[in-house]
Amino acid sequence: MPTAISPERPRPGITKLTGGRLVKGSQLVHEDLWISSVSGKILHSQQVFYDDHVIPDEILDLKGKILCPGFIDVQFNGAFGFDFSTIPEDMSTYHKGLNGLNRQLVRTGVTSYLPTLPSQKSEVYHEALPFLGPSGKARNPWDGSESLGAHCEGPFISPTKNGIHSLEVLREAPNGFADFEACYGSDNLAYLGSGMRSPVSMITAAPEVPGVSAAIPQITQRGIRFSIGHTESTFEEATDALQAGATMITHLFNAMRPLHHRNPGIFGVLGQSEIKERPYFGIISDGIHLHPTTVKIAWNAHPDGFILVTDAMKTVGLPDGVYDWTNGDRWVKKGSLLTREGSDKIAGSSATLIECVSNFWNWSHASIPEVIRSVTSTPARMLGIQHIKGTLDPGADADLLVLDTHEVANGLRSLTVEKVWKFGTMVHDASNLDTGI
Repeated sequence: MPTAISPERPRPGITKLTGGRLVKGSQLVHEDLWISSVSGKILHSQQVFYDDHVIPDEILDLKGKILCPGFIDVQFNGAFGFDFSTIPEDMSTYHKGLNGLNRQLVRTGVTSYLPTLPSQKSEVYHEALPFLGPSGKARNPWDGSESLGAHCEGPFISPTKNGIHSLEVLREAPNGFADFEACYGSDNLAYLGSGMRSPVSMITAAPEVPGVSAAIPQITQRGIRFSIGHTESTFEEATDALQAGATMITHLFNAMRPLHHRNPGIFGVLGQSEIKERPYFGIISDGIHLHPTTVKIAWNAHPDGFILVTDAMKTVGLPDGVYDWTNGDRWVKKGSLLTREGSDKIAGSSATLIECVSNFWNWSHASIPEVIRSVTSTPARMLGIQHIKGTLDPGADADLLVLDTHEVANGLRSLTVEKVWKFGTMVHDASNLDTGI
């Protein structure tokens, strides 16, 4: 019988992972990887073995399977029945629900993420954001997936590109950054310095909304990423926002002006050579939000900025049916499709990130390392944590996945998550009867 994974099971101090194909840069490399559950870090294998003469406590043969960094989802609204925007009367209930979500989410391969709050009343942000900041020094692998800081998606967005965001809560910023502080709470946007991050890591807003563009420099000076989204921005307005400090585009193509041959809109900035740095951009490859060819066009336009996201809602992992939401609307879930009740308006996604990764792999001619990069090293670079997350380099956090490949019907392929390590400790093994957390 397989050995159960649990917090009570003794953990090896140093593990040598051998026989796998490691995702490094644009290649799959046959190398060993050494990790420590004590430091939670990837070790320099040559130094550990040859200089320090360390013998591993455990040697695990990966039998040719893929070893890669843990996935990072930078737009994730909830899953498994928990919604970051739903505030209970007793916040201890919120904390308990958040802990349960993190323990289930890590089993899908997402070891780090940005908990995302769509447009809400100010009091929702003030209540929720203190719980959603970076996990910091907590580094307990059994806590599951780790927050890298909140993503506030709205409410400073265009009323004509609001999607399912409630029009009643949308705001302008006539006083610039002061209005952002009033909305989210000044403490949640504070510059902490010394490598510490405020609870908010990213803000999505529409540059053409009054006062928003003027606030971009003050937002980014605090180490917060500014993302263009839910917007009527023209190509010129988007370019100005990038020059002011914006570095990201939220779910490219969705909730923004479409590409036109005489006005390329936001999509046009992916081909801009005049701006200092072309932006990163999120793509929802759930098979519903975008046509596969549209996804391939975006990839070919700027592969170095391509980030797969789920835009997942609390319905991930729940059965099909009708579900309430915070603004009084109701959602209808049918498989991965999620729509507002009584309409065909898409209301986020019910897909997991590994499903989005498999879709993109099937739709594109990208290699496995290129596909994996879009959920590991690229989002890590966007967040400025590329030496800590999204890499297998020595000194990085030992957040790791073992992936297996499968041939499915009609020549399609899929990737599945077999094993997950968080901070050097295996917290999930699909081959065990008891998969731990």
